[in-house]
Amino acid sequence: PCPVPGVTFSDTASATEPCKPCTQCEGLQSMSAPCVETDDAVCRCAYGYFQDEASGGCRECRVCEVGFGLMFPCKDSQDTVCEECPEGTFSSEANFVDPCLPCTTCEENEVLVRECTAVADAECRGLHPRWTTPAPAPGGSESPEPATREPLSTEGVASTAADTATTVMGSSQPVVTHGTSDNLIPVYCSILAAVVVGLVAYIAFKRWNSCKQNKQGANNRPVNQTPSPEGEKLHSDSGISVDSQSLHEQQPPGQGTQGP
Repeated sequence: PCPVPGVTFSDTASATEPCKPCTQCEGLQSMSAPCVETDDAVCRCAYGYFQDEASGGCRECRVCEVGFGLMFPCKDSQDTVCEECPEGTFSSEANFVDPCLPCTTCEENEVLVRECTAVADAECRGLHPRWTTPAPAPGGSESPEPATREPLSTEGVASTAADTATTVMGSSQPVVTHGTSDNLIPVYCSILAAVVVGLVAYIAFKRWNSCKQNKQGANNRPVNQTPSPEGEKLHSDSGISVDSQSLHEQQPPGQGTQGP
């Protein structure tokens, strides 16, 4: 083995061949593999450079100009390979790392302001809220006038929400007039439950109040007094009533009860 590791190496098994000195990475080169007893050091060019096989030195990578994109990257001993951006792609910056990028496609609510070219992307802009996209006429008219769309006012939105459902008097179910919304169903259920609870409470209160008044009236009514036997009237067949107490008082003293 070589006496000084990292300084000399020997890649052949020989008793007579001397050790070789390790390669030193200098300048724009950086070490990718160190020098060991059986292998030499491996140097590579720094980022942005490639190794020229003819001279053995490092050369700067080729830059793809505007309108051209990267096809094969610059690395090791290969320079950058560029390609012209095809239709539907663009490259607006000169570099050696970015390929041609796809052009931007405008959304339905946007209008195209600038077409996409090989050197610039397409430019889109949102439509004005008062204008809609002009639709071409079936007959092929050249410039149809765009239809205006007035923004909804606050009162219109409030009236629309108020007219969504109406409740018929005497009925517990809402009659839908302008459509339903899932968000309004819990509100209607809460209102209906409150109405039912209120009616039950009102009926219970009225019945309790009525029972209370009847009980007070029964306590205030005078008690019927049973007449005494002396106050009973004798009714004859002719319909003339005679008070028994009066008859007793009118009897002469001699007709009283005779003793034994």
